[in-house]
Amino acid sequence: MAALRSFVNGDWHVPSEDGAPLHDAVTGEEVARISSAGIDMAGALEYGRTRGGPALGELTFHQRAALLKVLASHLLEHREELYALSARTGATLGDSKFDIDGGIGVLFGYSGKGRREMPNAKVYVDGAVEPLGKGGTFVGQHICTPLQGVAVQINAFNFPVWGPLEKFAPAFLAGVPTLVKPASQTAYLTHRLVELMISSGVLPEGSLQLVCGGVGDLLDHLTDQDLVSFTGSAATGQRLRAHPNVAARSVRFNVEADSLNCSVLGPDAVPGTDEFALFVKQLVTEMTVKAGQKCTAIRRALVPAGRVDDVVQAASERLSKVVVGNPASPEVRMGALASLEQREEVRRSLKALLAAGTLVHGDPERVEVAGADAERGAFLPPLLVRCDDADRAEPHEVEAFGPVSTILPYESSEHAVDLARRGLGSLAGSVVTADTDFAREVVVGTASRHGRLLVLNRHNAKESTGHGSPLPALVHGGPGRAGGGEEMGGVRGVLHHMQRTAVQADPDTLTAITGQWVPGSGRTVTDVHPFRKHLEDLRVGDTVVAGPRAVTMADVEHFAEFTGDTFYAHTDDEAARANPFFDGRVAHGYLVVSFAAGLFVEPSPGPVLANYGLENLRFLTPTYPGDELTVTLTAKQITPRVNAEHGEVRWDADVTNQDGESVAKYDVLTLVAKRPEEKA
Repeated sequence: MAALRSFVNGDWHVPSEDGAPLHDAVTGEEVARISSAGIDMAGALEYGRTRGGPALGELTFHQRAALLKVLASHLLEHREELYALSARTGATLGDSKFDIDGGIGVLFGYSGKGRREMPNAKVYVDGAVEPLGKGGTFVGQHICTPLQGVAVQINAFNFPVWGPLEKFAPAFLAGVPTLVKPASQTAYLTHRLVELMISSGVLPEGSLQLVCGGVGDLLDHLTDQDLVSFTGSAATGQRLRAHPNVAARSVRFNVEADSLNCSVLGPDAVPGTDEFALFVKQLVTEMTVKAGQKCTAIRRALVPAGRVDDVVQAASERLSKVVVGNPASPEVRMGALASLEQREEVRRSLKALLAAGTLVHGDPERVEVAGADAERGAFLPPLLVRCDDADRAEPHEVEAFGPVSTILPYESSEHAVDLARRGLGSLAGSVVTADTDFAREVVVGTASRHGRLLVLNRHNAKESTGHGSPLPALVHGGPGRAGGGEEMGGVRGVLHHMQRTAVQADPDTLTAITGQWVPGSGRTVTDVHPFRKHLEDLRVGDTVVAGPRAVTMADVEHFAEFTGDTFYAHTDDEAARANPFFDGRVAHGYLVVSFAAGLFVEPSPGPVLANYGLENLRFLTPTYPGDELTVTLTAKQITPRVNAEHGEVRWDADVTNQDGESVAKYDVLTLVAKRPEEKA
């Protein structure tokens, strides 16, 4: 059997030795061999830094986001092939979709995040401009730029597609190349995934590498610009994090470790309620999806003390209908564990749990399987443990990484919170209840030891993705035993791969660095109204100054009558004077904004297609009848859209009165057409 090739230094590498065998989890047959012998780890890292980083650095966030979308679409076309290979890992079709479709969904998710929430630029501006001096000539701004290294990912065996993709997507969007090191048991599926990604032709040179086999001396060659994201056991994560070079170089090290996640049944959820049924269904799902080999699976089911028998009975009834066996058999709902070694590890952990409880469903030594050999394949039945003494240490310290969960009783909401926290750090927890007071108490009480918390009830069940489903928009990780890391989380995950730097400068220099106009920097007033310019012709700092326009009492009264906004400050002089902020009747804030628009707008048809919103609107000084308003509108940020006939322009609007005082400040957002030749 041929050994899996690695992809390093821009080419496919054949290992210099036969390597260790990898086996089909269902049949026990050899699938491939694996070895990293002969790979120059230092060279692979340097190749990523010198080729991949610069290639990605040539692209803007929007361009990288567009490539992620193309890549995701390419992988969608090959799902069936990946499903078939995934079955050899013991995964059912549902398991495979969770892994493969979920991973592709992350690519789509980050593509959307990049286009909607990040600039079409190479520098990300983080937060507002900070004034550092009284005169406005010295200001500060935080910017984020890509680390000049490689994002090394060391993955677990349970998600050979989703695991690499959920780490790759934010790194790629940030502009940092990736080196993937999959877990050996299921590396043949990750290997095919990377083959498809490389063959797509979408990825810039050096942006993705693959090492099949051991890490060798890889960690010895990391620098302060590299990152490591590890998924696996807490013990291994701690050992890698303590590697001398990782510690000496302060290498960013993210750990996502297995954890003793819990699900709490609310006291309101009695048999016959939707919440009771949802709790039992979710528990069984988390025990059987991927044969329980999920770092987010429910290991501890916390239920009211008087409800244990009900939950045991209901869960056992559902579990008894679960058919275990060959994923190719249509009736099978739960496949095999990833390997025979993994099965034995689960059996050892189960023995430790049974020191504190009793097995109420399943037999670890006997399992009926459909379409397969129970001994040659890594099969186990769903195993449900009951522990009547919830304060015993074992359920809160021992994790059986398979189809195993323990039911624990709690006496009060305080007790439930205490038990949930005994996991000492979890990736995910859930509270199944329609009692909002109970939900609040549990969430607030346990949040410090959880990376993610789901409140599930009849109101959100149809749309909920479930206890064990990480989503690209939300952080995936957890404190303590769960590793103390965070993955995904939308733009947060991108910024993890970037360096945040505080830049102190004058406004003009800061504008030049960030590409965004900063108050106090120069403005350009031209003969051509900015609204007559196509997107390519606009420049940051282009400005129109319009006004003045007097505000009359008749304007205020007409606006009040026309809009129905008859708030006393606009209609009752005596009441307005009694207000400590006013010296009499004042103009409506939205009247001021409306007058400002009337002043700066160029009314003829032209490149400006639409105003699609205002942001950061603040009314700073009251406007009284008799005041005269002038508006200064400045192009603040110009964002071309990739593969579109228009882009977005953010304008700084400053409305001042006759004394030069700002009465309103805000951002105007417009869509502006590109030149006709650029559209083509």
